[in-house]
Amino acid sequence: MAKQVSQGTCNICSGVFSKSTMTKHLASCKQGRTIFKTSAGKQEFKKTKTFHLVIEGRNLPDYWMHIEASSDATLADLDGFLRGIWLECCGHLSAFTIEGKKYTSYPDKEMDDKGMDVVLDVVLRPKMKFLHEYDFGTTTELVLKIVAERENEIKGKSIKLLARNVPPGIVCESCGKITTQVCNQCIYEGRGWLCDACAVAHECGEEMFLPVVNSPRVGMCGYSG
Repeated sequence: MAKQVSQGTCNICSGVFSKSTMTKHLASCKQGRTIFKTSAGKQEFKKTKTFHLVIEGRNLPDYWMHIEASSDATLADLDGFLRGIWLECCGHLSAFTIEGKKYTSYPDKEMDDKGMDVVLDVVLRPKMKFLHEYDFGTTTELVLKIVAERENEIKGKSIKLLARNVPPGIVCESCGKITTQVCNQCIYEGRGWLCDACAVAHECGEEMFLPVVNSPRVGMCGYSG
């Protein structure tokens, strides 16, 4: 069976594009240019440097998104954004690893950890790749890459979503229908993906199920989206 091509939706024009072409689309999205010209004509916004980042699950690359972050936002802002859209379940610790240095949500001075109150412009540069980890028990790892640096007129939030993957079409292992639930024990063995009807008969019991959500943290800990 041919591998399914991962697709995503542009948050600017609502167009659907493949993962491999989304970066190119976002650089030239006509709807985005129209919005920019219209808003610029009505009100002046401060121009600032921004970073265009692509983020994906380290071991689950079908979960991905593009964001734009103001260069004066902090790592704590970026961590909060990732928690809000993809990760937060139980208030776990998290950390970025950038060029061998670790920046944690609760730094341990004895481990020489740094905090996240660091401005992005200080630690990031174009083409750089770095890592984010959430929860050091059932860890979700993300790879982040800076694909562009631009001067943009910013209004509102310092970090905004540009595009996000369409939910992968995971099928029920018993009947082939689209999955709605996953067993948070069996997932470690690469199974436990079931539709509502087939989940009723699963041997682990309904208390072990979590909803299937569009996030690389699907099935982990108590994450429900």
